[in-house]
Amino acid sequence: MVLSDRTIKEELSKGRIVIEPLDESCIQPASVDIRLDRKLLVFRNSRRPYIDVHQDLDGLTEIEEIPEDHPFMLHPGEFILGSTLEYIAVPDDLVARLEGKSSLGRIGLLIHSTAGYVDPGWKGHLTLELSNVSNLPVTLYYGMKIGQISFLRLTTAAERLYGSPELGSKYQGQTEPTASRVSQEFRRKG
Repeated sequence: MVLSDRTIKEELSKGRIVIEPLDESCIQPASVDIRLDRKLLVFRNSRRPYIDVHQDLDGLTEIEEIPEDHPFMLHPGEFILGSTLEYIAVPDDLVARLEGKSSLGRIGLLIHSTAGYVDPGWKGHLTLELSNVSNLPVTLYYGMKIGQISFLRLTTAAERLYGSPELGSKYQGQTEPTASRVSQEFRRKG
């Protein structure tokens, strides 16, 4: 069951859902608008001929910051990582879904490839997988509404929350866009 604005407000007031800072005008009928933070991870040309998921991916990206008074230009076909301005925490009996804003999707801006699911127990700023599938550059501004998060109630509270040591959660508590840590999965096996 998707939570309504009324239930989202109740969960926020109880401190069960945390969205900070929260602009009350961002609460929609069944979601909360989230905004783009300043830091971006931009993929740069590398001497690597390919991305090997077994290897650390250090050096594939560089941090850039969106200036206060100028936009970042996301060019056609470009893929970068961004972050939500908001810190988000999800309780043990809810799951969250991250989706793009339809107005931005209609100009070719996608905010996630696969990372639209936010597990119970998540705490941190969400990393956004930003890509431009249009034929023209798209401007990104610090603080702009970039997506929306909705919440769904689980049948029961989760037994093991995201961030539990036995799960090996790689992104709990992140505060800025975080590059892939997929290589950690291969190191844990061996």
